[in-house]
Amino acid sequence: MSKIKCLVIFVKLIKMPLILMEQKNNFKRTLVTTALPYANGPVHVGHLAGVYVPADIYVRYLRMKGEDVILIGGSDEHGVPITLKAKNEGVTPQDIVDKFHGIIKRSFEEFGITFDIYSRTTNKTHYETASGFFKTLYDKGEFIEKVTEQNYDEEAKQFLADRYITGTCPHCKSEGAYGDQCESCGTSLNATDLINPKSTISGGALVLKETKHWYLPLDKHEPFLKKWILEEHKEWKPNVYGQCKSWLDMGLQPRAVSRDLNWGVPVPVEGAEGKVLYVWFDAPIGYISATKELTPEWEKYWKDPESRMVHFIGKDNIVFHCIVFPAMLKAEGSYILPDNVPSNEFLNLEGDKISTSRNWAVWLHEYLVDFKDKQDVLRYVLTANAPETKDNDFTWKDFQARNNNELVAILGNFVNRALVLTQKYYNGAVPAPGEFTDYDKETIAEIPAIVKRVERALDHYKFREAIKEAMNLARLGNKYLADSEPWKLIKTDEERVKTIMNIALQITANLAVLMEPFLPFTAKKMQQMINLDSLKWDACGKTDLLLVGHLTNKPELLFAKIEDETIQVQLDKLAKTKEVNDAANREVAPVKDDISFDDFTKMDIRVGTILEAEKVAKTKKLLKLLVDTGIDKRTVVSGIAEFFTPEDIIGKQVSILVNLAPRKIRGIESQGMILMAEDANGELSFIMPDKEVKPGSEVR
Repeated sequence: MSKIKCLVIFVKLIKMPLILMEQKNNFKRTLVTTALPYANGPVHVGHLAGVYVPADIYVRYLRMKGEDVILIGGSDEHGVPITLKAKNEGVTPQDIVDKFHGIIKRSFEEFGITFDIYSRTTNKTHYETASGFFKTLYDKGEFIEKVTEQNYDEEAKQFLADRYITGTCPHCKSEGAYGDQCESCGTSLNATDLINPKSTISGGALVLKETKHWYLPLDKHEPFLKKWILEEHKEWKPNVYGQCKSWLDMGLQPRAVSRDLNWGVPVPVEGAEGKVLYVWFDAPIGYISATKELTPEWEKYWKDPESRMVHFIGKDNIVFHCIVFPAMLKAEGSYILPDNVPSNEFLNLEGDKISTSRNWAVWLHEYLVDFKDKQDVLRYVLTANAPETKDNDFTWKDFQARNNNELVAILGNFVNRALVLTQKYYNGAVPAPGEFTDYDKETIAEIPAIVKRVERALDHYKFREAIKEAMNLARLGNKYLADSEPWKLIKTDEERVKTIMNIALQITANLAVLMEPFLPFTAKKMQQMINLDSLKWDACGKTDLLLVGHLTNKPELLFAKIEDETIQVQLDKLAKTKEVNDAANREVAPVKDDISFDDFTKMDIRVGTILEAEKVAKTKKLLKLLVDTGIDKRTVVSGIAEFFTPEDIIGKQVSILVNLAPRKIRGIESQGMILMAEDANGELSFIMPDKEVKPGSEVR
């Protein structure tokens, strides 16, 4: 076989996955859903960056291409946190969800998120849809009915969700572990595993009480899910595919679909009084009920094989949308499954995790007041800094810099110069171009090339790359004007200036189209200034969008510089929040119950030396340590990775409890526990001797 023939075959093989992907995505219509924000608080920048801005960009892009696409959203209005908030405020759960649903819906509307419908899970259509879905699976025998013992708060007179139970971790013995996870060692838990569990509602001890619930047997669907995800959806983003693979590799277990609660969709079967659908089962059905509200033709989006479904979510919802919800849909039997789930990672704020409980957030409804008419500035910053592959950080200084150095200095500057010069030289009319130079031709050729790169990035959910390429068109225009210098040539070569300005105006027109999915308010201003109606996507890349003689309007500045004083107001607001949080955290933990001297002497605490340290894969908090205890060299898994790097602690002497029964943590057998001091802010420090001692020395 000749080398040329081999090369042709090789090129075809490389192109094959792309061809297959293009064929696979040849759908008649697209259903796009966004995670339902929980209606016990407003929306913040983390929500926007992770879910709503990328979803809106994608849907606007498809609409501009003339595709049949709908964007479905709504508020998640059930669950324990809402009942607790209502109880604390002395109002009803309905009062809470009415308040925050209104705030969230208005914020999205003002911010330009173009939902075809923004619904809620407390309306009649949703109750009927969720009940009907459950009943269909129930009648088909898709649930397991089990009676189990659950933690019951006798003082509050209610069963508690796992997150509202704390106690001692059975693995690492840390206090304050939650009923669903120990944040010290990272181990997933059941509330019934905790030692000395207590209610976070009343603070009292809990009792185990029998209760009956229905479970979705995810293990039954495991073979299907492995094939569908691991073999048929390798094109999913690595963070999504990886998290799904991790769950599937560990093996799936039945998951309860009902809860003991009086707030939610009642379980529609006999013997289920006082029980509601678990919120994780209830909420995704909200996508279906919202589509029903939107159109009587809802089934064509949900049940036609030629329809495509795309879920935009944050990484904390990957398992529910890639494993649990598809298992529900598969069990029902008549629904399509998601084609893609382009989940983002988390966005932090000024170096710290966004926290609604600590008020550490930039709230959308407050931003819209503080930065009036600057929706696109935030849309741009959150897209340019999107946490697509890893957690990213939102800072006010970066927000200011991107506005001043990119939106003002690049996009705004180019459009303003092009239109101001057109007004000055030609009274706003588009001039007729003359003969093109090689540089003109190179510039013109780059316009459709940039558009293609933007389009490819959008098709693959790479929004950060897409907006960077879109801005490259403005950079191209700036460079072209700077290199050509029409303000100088106007004195010596008027015909040449006409060509330059015609090309600059065609770039401007392309920007007005290209920027519409990303910066819709700005695109509208640009279209008004160039006196051009909104165009379809296929107009992008053309260099005759503005005909000769077409009259443009008087230009206005697209963006305004943001001064230091404005940013300082926001930084001061966060500083005040931090002061409040620090003051609340200064309380010393209460003294624990007395123990006997005999209990104390049972603990064998020694001084050990850390010989090796490495991060535990797929965890943020865990380090695997090899410790010389003087007795032996043993492995200890410790939840200290957020405070110490492996290279910094090798050689350190530590205090270690050596007679703690071995426990497996993330598949690693841990033989002991490193003792740490934790201050009011949660910072950890080693308990260590003030001078080096022999490993194995006893701590008394």
